[in-house]
Amino acid sequence: MKVGFVNIFGKPNAGKSTLLNALMGEKLAIVSSKVQTTRHRIKGILTEKEYQIVFSDTPGIMEPKYKLHEKMLQAVHRSLEDADIALLIVDVNENWQECDTTFRALKLKKPAIVIVNKIDAASESKNKEAVDFFEAQPYCKKVVKISARSGINKKKFISTLLEFLPEGEPFFINDDLSDLPTKFFAGELIREKIYEFLQDEIPYQATVLVTEYSEKASLVKISADIIVQRESQKAILIGDKGSMIKKLGTESRKTIEAFLQQKIFLELFVKVRPKWRDNEQFLKEYGYH
Repeated sequence: MKVGFVNIFGKPNAGKSTLLNALMGEKLAIVSSKVQTTRHRIKGILTEKEYQIVFSDTPGIMEPKYKLHEKMLQAVHRSLEDADIALLIVDVNENWQECDTTFRALKLKKPAIVIVNKIDAASESKNKEAVDFFEAQPYCKKVVKISARSGINKKKFISTLLEFLPEGEPFFINDDLSDLPTKFFAGELIREKIYEFLQDEIPYQATVLVTEYSEKASLVKISADIIVQRESQKAILIGDKGSMIKKLGTESRKTIEAFLQQKIFLELFVKVRPKWRDNEQFLKEYGYH
């Protein structure tokens, strides 16, 4: 049996989360057009008779501005340590030289496969140039072209990974798709709606803390705090006569119900915690270890 950790690295918005979701066939990582959407390392466990691959979506690699960003980069570094294969994903329309500099700085010790993503948004000649560029880099064992959003040839993609994975015993013996608790995903789906419905700085200055997750006979009860930095942001999140928080609650409930395949009762509260992104105590409380 082939087993191993296949961890996905890249700059913000390169398509890491979309790729993880496509490979898992489930929405484990939230996706938005905004950068820095992924804040945690999210593992997806793909188990078949011939293999078990533990994929990891990681936060985008960037220069840290807050302690929150430092925690996100720590998640990237931890993922580097246990990777059997590093998937280095690059948007074909990005600056390849900058991506190359980022990838070299990782100082990879395991095989790396460069994933050239969003090929449907570039010409054939540009896609070929990208492949030629990364094939010439010393860390690159192979280049794979994909469009994660449009769909990938999963069987072919997995076959490429199996070439580089060792044989061994599975790390996980049950049918779980992730090692994270369900309430983590509930919080992430709420945060995704904040990214979807609110613009400018609010999504970046907000986080979600699930304070209650209890399974009743006929439904799941979820209570969550939306944390922001300023009273003005709280007012925007609540909206005129509660319109925005109602919209967030309704759409979040629908998404979580689809994820859980179960009815839920959802309560949302908005709380102000000034400068929480630079406060070690708050970061620990909100799950950024």
